[in-house]
Parts: sequence; C-alpha cells; structure tokens
Amino acid sequence: MKNFVHPGDNVSFVAPYNVTSGQGVLDGVEFSVASTDVAAGATGQGVTRGVFTLPTAAVAVVRKTVAYWDNAARVVTNVAGGNTKIGIFQASAATSAGAPVKLIPVI
Repeated sequence: MKNFVHPGDNVSFVAPYNVTSGQGVLDGVEFSVASTDVAAGATGQGVTRGVFTLPTAAVAVVRKTVAYWDNAARVVTNVAGGNTKIGIFQASAATSAGAPVKLIPVI
C-alpha cells in the first residue's frame, strides 16, 4: 500500500510541561506515555497502545472500567467530567496507588 506511513503505536508530541519517561502526556486530543524525558516545548516520542501503570487520582478505581486523564493533575481517574477518555483500568486500585491502564486511542 503506497500511502501507509507507520502503525501509529509510537507518535511524536510537543511537551506541554517537563515530561519524564513513563509519564502520561496529552498533546491536543492525543494521549500517549512518554518514551524518554522531554523538556517543556520540545518534541518527544510517546506510546499510544499497551498497558501502563499510571498514577491515579485520590479515588479508588475498579477493574474493567473507563480510565480518564485528568490533565490538570496529570493522573488517571474514573471521573469523566472535564477529563479525556484514554482507556480501560486493568485492575482495581486503592486511592492514589497507581493502576494499570490499557490505552485505547479515542477521538
């Protein structure tokens, strides 16, 4: 196929703040997990598919429920309002414990 560019599992992003490897990043409407440390304003590479343990908000989360990115707090949560849907929690987790999230690209 002549117009195929790449699978899209790894994408570039412009860091909205200083980002560390493994940290979630929302660039426009696209969420990814940073592959390396990236300075604010610089371009980095992020992963858009897979399961990653991400820090959670101060709420208990339940396995196989929708995970949302709270961009202000830079954590995942089960609260939809004002947040961006990023995937599905793969395990339950207590308050602020961090939880595995299967990333599912959504528009």
